[in-house]
Amino acid sequence: MPTELWPPLNVIRSAFEPPAPAVAAAAAGTPVAVRSGTDAARAEGHPLNDLLLPLTELARRREAVAARAFGARWAPGRLVSVLHEGRLLGVLLDRRSTGAEGERWHGWMAAAEADWASAGDVLLEPGDEPFEPLFGMVQAWNPVMLAPAPSLCARVLGEVSATRLAALRAVADECAAKAATGIAPAAGRIALRTVADTFTVLSGTPLAPEGDPRAEYQALYAEAAARLGAVSKASTGAVRPAPGMPRVEAAGRPAGWGTRLRGWLLGDGVWRPALAVLALVVVVQNAGLLLPQAEDVRFRGAPPAAGAPQVDLTLRWKAGTDMAAAAQLLRSAGATVVGGPDAAGTWSLRLLQPAEGRRVLQSSPLVEAVGPP
Repeated sequence: MPTELWPPLNVIRSAFEPPAPAVAAAAAGTPVAVRSGTDAARAEGHPLNDLLLPLTELARRREAVAARAFGARWAPGRLVSVLHEGRLLGVLLDRRSTGAEGERWHGWMAAAEADWASAGDVLLEPGDEPFEPLFGMVQAWNPVMLAPAPSLCARVLGEVSATRLAALRAVADECAAKAATGIAPAAGRIALRTVADTFTVLSGTPLAPEGDPRAEYQALYAEAAARLGAVSKASTGAVRPAPGMPRVEAAGRPAGWGTRLRGWLLGDGVWRPALAVLALVVVVQNAGLLLPQAEDVRFRGAPPAAGAPQVDLTLRWKAGTDMAAAAQLLRSAGATVVGGPDAAGTWSLRLLQPAEGRRVLQSSPLVEAVGPP
């Protein structure tokens, strides 16, 4: 059975469609009245209620980026967001060139859909922090050229080391040469591997010759890179502030966590599928479990290795559960999240005191179901 990749391709494809009026208004910094986060989730099919805890990690990472206060100057190794056709796109800058057409920057597109990673996609790791999680996967197979212009509303949202940049260049060279990696195609799996006999990177696997769903995914981003490069080349737009994170509130009621999530994503001028954030967070947090043994490579999705995190029970939250309340309940129960959510919204938990922790969770009105590992 083919591996189900998150988010679904049709959801990713919809992110490249013209933004809806509400999205365009949010991108311009105009307050927008929307339904409650729970109602919006049901109507749009986005499982917001399955993302309570990853959202806390998303918020922490964004706070770290804000605290770092990167300057606006472009430089090799800097991760920038650019506004294009009403949505934000990520670019990891490689080098600058000048010529008859003026200043140009060469780099690679960056995204967040880690489940769709190929051998040419490099996931940034905890050592690369702080960086914007929505652009934590660098598509070294997908080069792009930018001409700096005010219309791009560029913001610097991360910066990799010289060593990481050299590793990205090595992967890009490998992609350009179509070099064999010695790894079998396996969509949805991530592993640490060695590039150019020097650098270790966290990446996906090569595409299968036929029938690989990641081929269409790459075609979407390749087209986006081509359009961005073409528009940037001729862009002279007027100066306007880079879009921030405007508050998006439900009409007539305080903004809840679901509505704030919508604000975080829409406020950047793009609806990035929420599951893309989840995929990146889960992969990066579990990078330590993927260390290769000698010449063997362990993939995400392979049978658990010795020493894998213990799972004491599984849990599903009720629809509309508040993020802060859920986090407080887990602390009260002595619970730690070690996996999930899966397609059914089920989380895997470890408990300091299994019997007592289970009792606390089962008695909570926030919990829909508690089950065995």
